Amino acid sequence: MRTVTAVVVPARSELRRPDGSPVRILVVDDEATLAELVVMALRYEGWEVRSAADGRAAVREAREFRPDAVVLDVMLPDVDGFEVLRRMRTDAPRLPVLFLTARDAVEDRIAGLTAGGDDYVTKPFSLEEVVLRLRALMRRTGITEADTGGRLVVGDLTLDEDSHEVHRAGEQITLTATEFELLRFLMRNPRRVLSKTQILDQVWSYDFGGQANVVELYISYLRKKIDAGRRPMIHTMRGAGYVLKPAG
Repeated sequence: MRTVTAVVVPARSELRRPDGSPVRILVVDDEATLAELVVMALRYEGWEVRSAADGRAAVREAREFRPDAVVLDVMLPDVDGFEVLRRMRTDAPRLPVLFLTARDAVEDRIAGLTAGGDDYVTKPFSLEEVVLRLRALMRRTGITEADTGGRLVVGDLTLDEDSHEVHRAGEQITLTATEFELLRFLMRNPRRVLSKTQILDQVWSYDFGGQANVVELYISYLRKKIDAGRRPMIHTMRGAGYVLKPAG
């Protein structure tokens, strides 16, 4: 059964690294035809693309190639995509990952995100969708465009938009690309209640399949890193959304 809809991907402005080199994408899927189609579509964008057909090869390729983002199938012949992601993240903690899978149940989507994936596409999918979601992921990492610069400060929490470093009370906090972008949006709007719809639109740049619970999931991730053992800064306004304010 065909698992991908082949479409002509329209030309867009070419994303490049700050040093001018093409962005690097690693495609991991054991379905050779599907992988080839995805690779061709991404190369059409002007990106440098490599592929791997199993989990172990993917981990080796990631260490050598150092991709800016990974398209990763969950069902692989040796180890599953979740374990592959775990191993990749030991070398590159903030590596953006787009999961690719035939599973479309909500619990499977949540499992992929809980494992650390930044986004999730179910088969069958369009090549256009994969390209759009990868572009959104790379915008969130700050790899493909110059940062606006600046240092955001709310209470004892600081976020450096140039270095992507986050500190609370002087202690450095490591965030994934999506966690960083979510926190940046909250810190750019201190004391303002932001709805799930606003957060989805700003951080994910599209409606995540109507699943607003992805916002709840990432808010919980941030709380564990930002508020754990400290007076809370991220608050839930029941029925309205979320707000970040200095610990009172």
